[in-house]
Amino acid sequence: MRLLLDLGNTRLKWWLPGAVDAMNRDAISWDDDIATGLRAAWAPHDAPTEVWAASVVDAARERVVEEVLAARWGIAPNWVRTPADGCGVRNAYAEPHRLGIDRFLAMVAAHADGVGACVLVGVGTALTLDALTDDGHHLGGLIAPGPQLMQQSLLGATARVRPERPGRVVDAADNTADAVASGCWQAAAALVERFVAHMSPALGANAVVRIGGGDGESLKSLLALPVELVADGVLHGLDVWANAQSGVGRAS
Repeated sequence: MRLLLDLGNTRLKWWLPGAVDAMNRDAISWDDDIATGLRAAWAPHDAPTEVWAASVVDAARERVVEEVLAARWGIAPNWVRTPADGCGVRNAYAEPHRLGIDRFLAMVAAHADGVGACVLVGVGTALTLDALTDDGHHLGGLIAPGPQLMQQSLLGATARVRPERPGRVVDAADNTADAVASGCWQAAAALVERFVAHMSPALGANAVVRIGGGDGESLKSLLALPVELVADGVLHGLDVWANAQSGVGRAS
Protein backbone atom coordinates (compact mmCIF):
# COMPACT_ATOMS: atom_id res chain seq x y z
CA MET A 1 0.00 0.00 0.00
CA ARG A 2 1.29 3.43 -0.95
CA LEU A 3 0.67 6.60 1.06
CA LEU A 4 0.78 9.88 -0.87
CA LEU A 5 1.21 13.23 0.89
CA ASP A 6 0.61 16.73 -0.48
CA LEU A 7 1.98 19.35 1.92
CA GLY A 8 0.32 22.54 0.66
CA ASN A 9 0.44 26.04 2.06
CA THR A 10 -2.88 25.70 3.89
CA ARG A 11 -3.42 21.98 4.37
CA LEU A 12 -1.72 18.61 4.35
CA LYS A 13 -3.66 16.20 2.15
CA TRP A 14 -3.16 12.47 1.86
CA TRP A 15 -4.34 9.60 -0.29
CA LEU A 16 -3.97 5.83 -0.06
CA PRO A 17 -4.73 4.64 -3.60
CA GLY A 18 -6.65 1.39 -3.50
CA ALA A 19 -7.81 1.71 0.11
CA VAL A 20 -11.57 1.34 0.41
CA ASP A 21 -12.24 2.81 3.84
CA ALA A 22 -13.44 6.36 4.46
CA MET A 23 -9.99 7.51 5.64
CA ASN A 24 -8.20 6.69 2.40
CA ARG A 25 -8.32 10.38 1.34
CA ASP A 26 -8.41 13.29 3.77
CA ALA A 27 -6.73 16.53 4.82
CA ILE A 28 -5.75 18.49 7.91
CA SER A 29 -5.10 22.21 8.30
CA TRP A 30 -1.71 23.50 9.41
CA ASP A 31 -3.64 25.58 11.93
CA ASP A 32 -4.50 22.35 13.76
CA ASP A 33 -2.18 20.16 15.82
CA ILE A 34 -0.77 18.27 12.86
CA ALA A 35 1.08 15.59 14.81
CA THR A 36 -1.95 14.69 16.94
CA GLY A 37 -4.32 14.84 13.99
CA LEU A 38 -2.19 12.61 11.78
CA ARG A 39 -1.64 10.03 14.51
CA ALA A 40 -5.40 9.79 15.04
CA ALA A 41 -6.24 9.67 11.33
CA TRP A 42 -3.63 7.07 10.48
CA ALA A 43 -4.18 4.87 13.56
CA PRO A 44 -6.58 2.45 11.78
CA HIS A 45 -4.20 1.84 8.88
CA ASP A 46 -1.56 -0.83 8.48
CA ALA A 47 1.91 0.37 7.58
CA PRO A 48 2.23 1.50 3.96
CA THR A 49 4.92 -0.16 1.89
CA GLU A 50 6.12 3.26 0.74
CA VAL A 51 5.40 6.94 1.30
CA TRP A 52 5.78 9.61 -1.38
CA ALA A 53 5.52 13.27 -0.46
CA ALA A 54 5.39 16.61 -2.28
CA SER A 55 5.91 19.77 -0.27
CA VAL A 56 5.77 23.53 -0.69
CA VAL A 57 6.16 24.17 3.06
CA ASP A 58 9.20 24.79 5.25
CA ALA A 59 11.59 22.17 6.59
CA ALA A 60 10.17 22.40 10.12
CA ARG A 61 6.74 21.23 9.01
CA GLU A 62 8.29 18.52 6.88
CA ARG A 63 10.13 17.26 9.96
CA VAL A 64 6.86 16.99 11.90
CA VAL A 65 5.49 14.72 9.20
CA GLU A 66 8.69 12.67 9.15
CA GLU A 67 8.50 12.24 12.93
CA VAL A 68 4.90 11.05 12.83
CA LEU A 69 5.69 8.54 10.07
CA ALA A 70 8.72 7.25 11.95
CA ALA A 71 6.82 6.91 15.23
CA ARG A 72 3.70 5.34 13.70
CA TRP A 73 5.21 2.97 11.14
CA GLY A 74 8.99 3.31 11.22
CA ILE A 75 9.03 4.55 7.64
CA ALA A 76 10.55 7.60 5.94
CA PRO A 77 8.95 9.49 3.05
CA ASN A 78 10.38 9.79 -0.42
CA TRP A 79 10.40 13.57 -0.90
CA VAL A 80 9.80 14.54 -4.52
CA ARG A 81 11.68 17.68 -5.53
CA THR A 82 11.04 19.43 -8.82
CA PRO A 83 13.19 18.02 -11.64
CA ALA A 84 14.14 19.41 -15.03
CA ASP A 85 11.98 16.76 -16.66
CA GLY A 86 10.09 13.62 -15.83
CA CYS A 87 7.00 11.58 -16.74
CA GLY A 88 6.94 13.27 -20.13
CA VAL A 89 6.94 16.85 -18.78
CA ARG A 90 9.82 19.27 -19.42
CA ASN A 91 10.23 22.07 -16.90
CA ALA A 92 10.63 25.56 -18.44
CA TYR A 93 12.53 27.02 -15.48
CA ALA A 94 16.25 27.71 -15.96
CA GLU A 95 16.60 26.65 -12.31
CA PRO A 96 14.18 23.71 -12.29
CA HIS A 97 14.01 23.31 -8.51
CA ARG A 98 12.49 26.78 -8.17
CA LEU A 99 9.26 25.66 -9.84
CA GLY A 100 6.83 24.55 -7.16
CA ILE A 101 6.48 20.78 -7.03
CA ASP A 102 2.71 21.22 -6.86
CA ARG A 103 2.72 22.95 -10.24
CA PHE A 104 5.00 20.31 -11.77
CA LEU A 105 2.89 17.41 -10.51
CA ALA A 106 -0.32 19.04 -11.76
CA MET A 107 1.30 19.08 -15.21
CA VAL A 108 2.38 15.44 -14.81
CA ALA A 109 -1.23 14.51 -14.00
CA ALA A 110 -2.58 16.37 -17.03
CA HIS A 111 0.01 14.82 -19.35
CA ALA A 112 -0.68 11.34 -17.97
CA ASP A 113 -4.41 11.87 -18.50
CA GLY A 114 -3.78 12.63 -22.17
CA VAL A 115 -5.31 16.08 -21.91
CA GLY A 116 -3.11 17.55 -24.64
CA ALA A 117 -2.26 21.25 -24.77
CA CYS A 118 -3.60 22.90 -21.64
CA VAL A 119 -3.45 25.66 -19.07
CA LEU A 120 -3.24 24.47 -15.46
CA VAL A 121 -4.71 26.80 -12.84
CA GLY A 122 -4.24 26.30 -9.10
CA VAL A 123 -6.39 28.39 -6.79
CA GLY A 124 -5.40 28.35 -3.14
CA THR A 125 -3.21 30.59 -1.03
CA ALA A 126 -1.52 31.42 -4.33
CA LEU A 127 -3.03 31.61 -7.80
CA THR A 128 -0.76 29.70 -10.18
CA LEU A 129 -0.99 29.39 -13.94
CA ASP A 130 1.07 27.15 -16.22
CA ALA A 131 0.97 26.45 -19.94
CA LEU A 132 1.75 22.93 -21.18
CA THR A 133 1.98 21.84 -24.81
CA ASP A 134 0.53 18.58 -26.07
CA ASP A 135 4.02 17.04 -26.11
CA GLY A 136 4.70 17.96 -22.48
CA HIS A 137 6.73 21.12 -22.96
CA HIS A 138 6.13 23.59 -20.12
CA LEU A 139 6.01 27.11 -21.57
CA GLY A 140 6.17 28.87 -18.21
CA GLY A 141 3.56 30.43 -15.99
CA LEU A 142 2.52 33.07 -13.48
CA ILE A 143 2.03 33.35 -9.73
CA ALA A 144 -0.28 35.81 -7.99
CA PRO A 145 -2.04 35.95 -4.63
CA GLY A 146 -5.14 33.80 -4.46
CA PRO A 147 -8.47 35.62 -4.10
CA GLN A 148 -8.65 35.00 -0.36
CA LEU A 149 -5.09 36.21 0.17
CA MET A 150 -5.80 39.30 -1.94
CA GLN A 151 -8.62 40.21 0.41
CA GLN A 152 -6.52 39.58 3.52
CA SER A 153 -3.68 41.68 2.13
CA LEU A 154 -6.01 44.55 1.32
CA LEU A 155 -7.55 44.55 4.78
CA GLY A 156 -4.14 44.34 6.41
CA ALA A 157 -2.73 47.29 4.48
CA THR A 158 -5.63 49.72 4.84
CA ALA A 159 -7.11 51.55 7.80
CA ARG A 160 -10.64 52.24 6.56
CA VAL A 161 -11.42 49.25 4.37
CA ARG A 162 -13.29 47.26 6.99
CA PRO A 163 -16.14 45.19 5.53
CA GLU A 164 -18.99 44.61 7.94
CA ARG A 165 -19.64 41.09 6.56
CA PRO A 166 -18.30 38.60 4.01
CA GLY A 167 -18.88 40.03 0.55
CA ARG A 168 -20.68 38.70 -2.49
CA VAL A 169 -19.23 38.76 -5.99
CA VAL A 170 -21.18 41.21 -8.16
CA ASP A 171 -20.45 43.20 -11.30
CA ALA A 172 -20.47 46.55 -9.50
CA ALA A 173 -20.80 46.81 -5.73
CA ASP A 174 -22.63 49.43 -3.68
CA ASN A 175 -20.95 48.51 -0.38
CA THR A 176 -17.44 47.80 0.86
CA ALA A 177 -17.91 44.10 1.63
CA ASP A 178 -19.08 43.28 -1.89
CA ALA A 179 -16.56 45.66 -3.45
CA VAL A 180 -13.61 43.91 -1.79
CA ALA A 181 -14.81 40.38 -2.57
CA SER A 182 -15.80 41.27 -6.13
CA GLY A 183 -12.58 43.12 -6.88
CA CYS A 184 -10.35 40.30 -5.69
CA TRP A 185 -12.25 37.42 -7.26
CA GLN A 186 -12.77 39.26 -10.55
CA ALA A 187 -9.06 40.18 -10.64
CA ALA A 188 -8.18 36.50 -10.34
CA ALA A 189 -10.66 35.55 -13.07
CA ALA A 190 -9.36 38.28 -15.36
CA LEU A 191 -5.76 37.09 -14.91
CA VAL A 192 -6.73 33.54 -15.85
CA GLU A 193 -8.60 34.70 -18.94
CA ARG A 194 -5.74 37.00 -19.98
CA PHE A 195 -3.15 34.23 -19.55
CA VAL A 196 -5.24 31.78 -21.57
CA ALA A 197 -5.68 34.36 -24.35
CA HIS A 198 -1.96 35.17 -24.45
CA MET A 199 -0.91 31.51 -24.51
CA SER A 200 -3.44 30.44 -27.13
CA PRO A 201 -1.15 31.12 -30.14
CA ALA A 202 1.43 28.71 -28.71
CA LEU A 203 -1.03 26.13 -27.39
CA GLY A 204 -3.68 26.22 -30.09
CA ALA A 205 -7.32 27.19 -30.00
CA ASN A 206 -8.41 23.87 -28.50
CA ALA A 207 -6.23 24.09 -25.39
CA VAL A 208 -7.98 22.77 -22.29
CA VAL A 209 -8.17 24.83 -19.10
CA ARG A 210 -7.94 22.72 -15.93
CA ILE A 211 -8.54 24.32 -12.57
CA GLY A 212 -7.94 22.89 -9.12
CA GLY A 213 -7.20 23.88 -5.54
CA GLY A 214 -9.35 24.74 -2.57
CA ASP A 215 -10.96 27.74 -4.29
CA GLY A 216 -10.99 26.24 -7.77
CA GLU A 217 -14.74 25.67 -7.96
CA SER A 218 -15.51 29.23 -6.84
CA LEU A 219 -13.22 30.76 -9.45
CA LYS A 220 -14.47 28.41 -12.17
CA SER A 221 -17.94 29.91 -11.88
CA LEU A 222 -16.57 33.37 -12.75
CA LEU A 223 -14.65 32.41 -15.88
CA ALA A 224 -16.07 33.19 -19.30
CA LEU A 225 -14.45 30.14 -20.93
CA PRO A 226 -14.81 26.36 -20.77
CA VAL A 227 -13.02 24.94 -17.74
CA GLU A 228 -12.47 21.44 -16.33
CA LEU A 229 -12.53 21.21 -12.54
CA VAL A 230 -9.86 18.81 -11.27
CA ALA A 231 -9.79 17.36 -7.77
CA ASP A 232 -6.45 16.49 -6.15
CA GLY A 233 -4.36 16.98 -9.26
CA VAL A 234 -1.16 17.13 -7.21
CA LEU A 235 -1.86 13.78 -5.55
CA HIS A 236 -2.73 12.24 -8.90
CA GLY A 237 0.50 13.53 -10.38
CA LEU A 238 2.40 12.24 -7.36
CA ASP A 239 0.88 8.79 -7.92
CA VAL A 240 1.97 8.87 -11.56
CA TRP A 241 5.48 9.90 -10.49
CA ALA A 242 5.68 7.18 -7.83
CA ASN A 243 4.49 4.55 -10.32
CA ALA A 244 7.21 5.61 -12.74
CA GLN A 245 9.93 5.51 -10.10
CA SER A 246 8.72 2.14 -8.81
CA GLY A 247 8.72 0.62 -12.27
CA VAL A 248 4.95 0.47 -12.61
CA GLY A 249 5.09 3.30 -15.14
CA ARG A 250 7.92 4.88 -17.08
CA ALA A 251 9.54 8.30 -16.60
CA SER A 252 10.87 10.03 -19.68
